Amino acid sequence: MASPEKKKPRRCGFLSVYGRCFGGRRSASSGDLSAASSAATKIASLNTKPRRAASDESSLLVSAALYNNSMTPIAATASHESRGRAPYNPPPSHAIVPVAKKKLEPTRLPESSNGISGELDRAINDHQRSKSSGTLVRASSSNVMVFGHLGNIRSANPAGTHASNRNTLLDDLPKTARERETKYGTASASMGNMVRPKSSTNPEELKEMGNEEYKKGRFAEALALYDRAIALNPERASYRSNKGAALVGLGRLLEAVNECREAVRIDPSYVRAHHRLAALYLRLGEGKKAESHFKMSGMEPKHQDITHARHVQSHVSMCVEARRVRDWHTVITEAECAVSAGADSAPKVLASKAEALLKLHRQQDAESALRAIPVFDIDASTKFFGAVTTGYFHFIRAQVDIVMGRFEEAIASAQWAAQLDPNNKDAASVVRKARAVASARLTGNELFKAGKFGEACAAYGEGLQHDPFNAVLLCNRAACRSKLGQWEKAVEDCAAALNVRPSYGKARLRRADCNAKMERWEAAIKDYEMLMRETPGDDEVMRGLSEAKAQLKKL
Repeated sequence: MASPEKKKPRRCGFLSVYGRCFGGRRSASSGDLSAASSAATKIASLNTKPRRAASDESSLLVSAALYNNSMTPIAATASHESRGRAPYNPPPSHAIVPVAKKKLEPTRLPESSNGISGELDRAINDHQRSKSSGTLVRASSSNVMVFGHLGNIRSANPAGTHASNRNTLLDDLPKTARERETKYGTASASMGNMVRPKSSTNPEELKEMGNEEYKKGRFAEALALYDRAIALNPERASYRSNKGAALVGLGRLLEAVNECREAVRIDPSYVRAHHRLAALYLRLGEGKKAESHFKMSGMEPKHQDITHARHVQSHVSMCVEARRVRDWHTVITEAECAVSAGADSAPKVLASKAEALLKLHRQQDAESALRAIPVFDIDASTKFFGAVTTGYFHFIRAQVDIVMGRFEEAIASAQWAAQLDPNNKDAASVVRKARAVASARLTGNELFKAGKFGEACAAYGEGLQHDPFNAVLLCNRAACRSKLGQWEKAVEDCAAALNVRPSYGKARLRRADCNAKMERWEAAIKDYEMLMRETPGDDEVMRGLSEAKAQLKKL
């Protein structure tokens, strides 16, 4: 029986080259090491072209293959030593990234293979066969191995490749300028909102874009586009007029007036700018100026526009005269007529109405009248209306703030009034009044918190000497009297507060509680039901109403 043929040991391709050069594998003795070193040097010299990082990668790949096949990486060590580097110490198997999990099958190099390039091709083919997917590519720096396609490694997945093969490492790399333009520029129009349109430098295009935003009610965006158009061509009247329309939409009327003035200065025959300016003057109570620009807005101005302008001027004059003679009811009537004719944003008219309501102790209505006035910048208001009118408006606002309990705001408004109109002697007295009332309320609040209800009641009374109809002080004194068991007096204070501020919920609730303590169930139920309409869902009010109704049933 023939002896079995000895199976030749499988070798790595690199050692095959080594064996052919030296006629067989030898043991790694001290003498053989020098021979192996010289052999590795000869092999390395086959590829004489300088390489930046590929030589390091070659050594790493060969060493990885040798190590994973339980061979001593003599050639790799020699290759490193031949370059004057430290001896190669193979890393642990888990650090070899390309072949960490699967063992490479050793393959035999073809007879035609020669040099490091052939050995590298062999190692790459072995890795492809073990992974069965992807392509091993040598990175150009940092000795990093990435999976992708040669050439543009950021190219899309090839046909037939599932999207899950996407390499997130490559996708997260910094994008070039061209790639960013492709992603966000015109080449990506199908992405919808992610398209970034180029900024226009044509003022007419900017104006048309602003008109589209204005039609959609986006006045801030329209204003920004008109501003850009004006910056490119400041001597175009239509840009100024359109900007004025956007400012009106934002409630900035005085700025709109300035823009329309500029438009008619640039083009005195611009009809639309004249009409827009006239409408603004009408809203601000300037009837004569409105009529003048209505007449310049066309060959035959509308009769209705001229009529409104004349009515506004007439009612404003009559309101001023009624205020001079202190006919407060006439002041209210004429002010309301002026507003109906179009002067809905005139500070002088609305402030006169608020003053008349204060004189008639209708504080809540005065607050509503003052709220209708747009908030104007003090400097712009002074320039447009004059210092006296602006000071008068702040003088009335200070008085409304006092009765509504906004004492700090009242002091600031009164000081502005005195500064703008030094001849207004009443402004200084309003400042003193606001400070006295604010001090009385602060002192009374501190005493009430300390449980000193009698002293707190006296402190609120001192404040009422300066402002007898101050609803806040009356309600606070009613709270003190309720704690002292003086329910009848507390009801009187609450009634006085509600006379000047009918919607003052705190005073109404306090009066209902006091009536309930005096077992006046019908009066208490009436206040509770009114509070339920004003503040539905209030637990305290619901409990009070239920208890009052239950007690009334027993009677």
